[in-house]
Amino acid sequence: MKLLAFETSTEACSVALWLDGDVRERFELAPRRHAELSLPWAERLLAEAGVKRRELDAVALGRGPGAFTGVRLAIALAQGVALALDVPVVPVSTLAVLALRAQPLAVGAGPQRVLSAIDARMGEIYTAAFELREGEAFALDREAVLAPDAAQLPGDGEGWLGVGTGFAAADGALRQRLGARFAAIDAGALPHAADLARLAAAAYARGESVAPERIEPAYLRNNVALTIAEQAALRARSA
Repeated sequence: MKLLAFETSTEACSVALWLDGDVRERFELAPRRHAELSLPWAERLLAEAGVKRRELDAVALGRGPGAFTGVRLAIALAQGVALALDVPVVPVSTLAVLALRAQPLAVGAGPQRVLSAIDARMGEIYTAAFELREGEAFALDREAVLAPDAAQLPGDGEGWLGVGTGFAAADGALRQRLGARFAAIDAGALPHAADLARLAAAAYARGESVAPERIEPAYLRNNVALTIAEQAALRARSA
């Protein structure tokens, strides 16, 4: 199976190529350069692997939650490539993609419980809990956007792993609230297209791909284009 993956939901831009279990990736912290870099990177990855575009079986994307413009870009890229090649798309939660960044933090064997958290700005975070098993991330609750000090962990117990910029948001309020229940936290972790490709390949094998026009982004906020005045009001309330 050959799959191209785009992850542009955060300040990190990354593109990956999955080739029957082998994955190649371009990744860079590149705020406001995602549109400039994504397609040239995709073309280079294909050329370096000696793969023609028409050989792709599917296109994957991080569907959010994340930055509005970044999520929209990933959708546009995936739809454009998939429609041109007449292949399906595999949308994957950006929070699930981020959860795989917790694998190096794991202590011991067996399933690992992970809380993914992305700084959503304006005093909020995007967050969801997952269990990592056999290289995949299985959701333990629903994705949410909320204040860091309102976040909860499903169930009891300690030994959780935390990943994402949401742990540094609002002066580390999430870490201060729930830190005692975590074995390790990486507050600098960002989603990678290589992890997206791994999750998407498994989803594709389960028959979870969709037609390009059926991609549904995960914005979570009802109002994704707040006015300057509304943004200022939210900042004032969270200060």
